[in-house]
Amino acid sequence: MRSDTLKVPGATLYFEVRGSGPVLLLLPGSGGDAAVFDPITDPLAEHFTVVTLDPRGYSRSVLDQDAPADMQVEVQSDDAFRLLEHLTPAGEDAYVFGGSGGAVVALDLLARHPHRLRSVVAHEPPCFAVLPDAATHKAFVDEVYELFMAEGLAAAGARFLEGIGGGMNAMPDPAELPQRAAEMIGRLHANAPRTMAHELRTVTSHQPDLAALAPLSDRLALGAGRESKGRLPYRPAETIAAHLNIPLTEFPGGHSGFTDAPTEFARLLLDLLLDVRVR
Repeated sequence: MRSDTLKVPGATLYFEVRGSGPVLLLLPGSGGDAAVFDPITDPLAEHFTVVTLDPRGYSRSVLDQDAPADMQVEVQSDDAFRLLEHLTPAGEDAYVFGGSGGAVVALDLLARHPHRLRSVVAHEPPCFAVLPDAATHKAFVDEVYELFMAEGLAAAGARFLEGIGGGMNAMPDPAELPQRAAEMIGRLHANAPRTMAHELRTVTSHQPDLAALAPLSDRLALGAGRESKGRLPYRPAETIAAHLNIPLTEFPGGHSGFTDAPTEFARLLLDLLLDVRVR
């Protein structure tokens, strides 16, 4: 694995690269960073040049002093595009996997830059704005934000987990983990207040460009965790897949399936990506 940085408008991005072959960019969920994908990178790197990053403002990706604090989906999508342009050979298409907030970014990336992407897999994008009861979920997210501002992260986090129906595992104790994983957990804890203050509302209220995605449906797979079925995080992927008339792929585990069941998750993800690659 090698690490490097890339200057983009308003920030300096930290990223890591493993393996060889076509570029596969993995986009973490809100508040996540490059290391969250460690459980699945080895099998993916046997077939792809796997790129992971810390989104701007999180972990080791530093915002410029005058950069806006709020995390807009379109800006993160532009960051991802610039990173792909930096790393992908001219004329070669890239592959993208996004989980949670990263899945929302991946959908926007495909809608804006289809000429650079061969395949996108979006796992449980929490864009509640696509749902028929979107107003109810916007009010819920606003309540979580107000609770964060008034009472802090613990109270807001508990209310958020209750509102989405659970299904997200607690972070492990860093004392029980190898050094790299323990350091990641420390960074994720430090990122969490920023997520609540500056990203939760923008990601959940984002409306993907379904009209732009419709003619690109052969390059898109929507995924959701089997253990999420019946819960809020499952529904946007299900709704978008139905709108685009494409199947919904059920992955092992829940919202964080790549850490819940990494071996099975990586195998299914590889199947989806390699199926597109050989067409």
